Amino acid sequence: MNKLALTVSRGIGRITEAALGPRQTAVIRIGFSATWLLFLLREYPHRQELYGPDGPWSFDLGRRLTQENGAFTALMWFRGQFWFETVYALAVLASLLLLLGWRTRTMSVLFMLGVFSLQNRSVFVGDGGDNVLHLMSLYLVFTRCGRVWSLDARRAERGRAARARGERVPPDRVGPVLWGVLGAVLAGVTVAGRMQGEWLVPALLWAAWAAQALWWLVARRARSAEPRILLDVIANVLHNTALLVIMTEACLIYATAGWYKIQGSRWQDGTAVYYPLHLDYFSPWPGLADLLSSSGTIMVVVTYGTVIVQVAFPFTLFNRRVKNVLLVAMMTEHAVIAVVLGLPFFSLAMIAADAVFLPTSFLHRLGDRAARARGRLLSRGGHREPEEPLSSGDSEPAHVGFPA
Repeated sequence: MNKLALTVSRGIGRITEAALGPRQTAVIRIGFSATWLLFLLREYPHRQELYGPDGPWSFDLGRRLTQENGAFTALMWFRGQFWFETVYALAVLASLLLLLGWRTRTMSVLFMLGVFSLQNRSVFVGDGGDNVLHLMSLYLVFTRCGRVWSLDARRAERGRAARARGERVPPDRVGPVLWGVLGAVLAGVTVAGRMQGEWLVPALLWAAWAAQALWWLVARRARSAEPRILLDVIANVLHNTALLVIMTEACLIYATAGWYKIQGSRWQDGTAVYYPLHLDYFSPWPGLADLLSSSGTIMVVVTYGTVIVQVAFPFTLFNRRVKNVLLVAMMTEHAVIAVVLGLPFFSLAMIAADAVFLPTSFLHRLGDRAARARGRLLSRGGHREPEEPLSSGDSEPAHVGFPA
């Protein structure tokens, strides 16, 4: 009984004392923001047809749809080309800043709003990866995804170094300004009655805005360390819970896909992969598709292998070596799908979701190599910076003010 109590106590301590998987969370942040950013840039010439007010799915149809399903989209706040271009540009900007890790807590919320606003405007646009991105953009809001490999971590490292030298660190001014501007916009939209959709997104926006203010007040005004410790505990619990949800979501995607495939006759006889290779929509390289489908053995192996990997993966999480092997197999499979079937953004979204299971030792080595490569490039350019400023460990950004 004492051993059980000790185990439970250690588990609770581990969940509350630290944000687990900081590098995995950073990879997820980079992966999903890069996927959405690249999609928006590639579809920029076609944005009117996809999400524009004068596209095939008109503004009035979009309003009727969102009123019926209760989905949130900022594109329904105002009619007109200017507002559409503004939302699209802000979605691109939020994706870029989240990718770089600048004010990651704020940018994760704006990133989610960009994803929701565009995807919910025209629900018939997508290839499957949009569903994954939709869910993960919501989960990212609850994670502390800027603790490593971000501009926030770099700023925190510089602040710690300055304090270690006895220098004064100037207070954060960007955070309060950003908080004030976004709060004014949020209040104006709410008072004007433009905040359509179900209660979840508006409540989340107000909660995030209030949490930023509370964090700032505690950091600046609290006379003891207990309030900050309490906020850290709450943030760690939310982060670790969201990380668990992301891992569970990835497992559910593969498990359900695999079990549904087992029930299909084409997957049972080993010919399922053959047919999409000969659809014009999924054949950007007809010669390559013909070469792969010319061998019946390859088709059977790929078909059965896909089902086996997807069904087995959730059960391999208890064995690290087997899990890593299947993880490489799944990422390779998605890379092949991106090239052969012409679904790059679906594959990027799935690879980003798979990245949550990457080994910490591998990510450590990857970060060290990236830091060394960056150091060599800077030294060749005659510019020197502190060692590894973008991967400064697992600590919270230390500037006094609004959290990143």
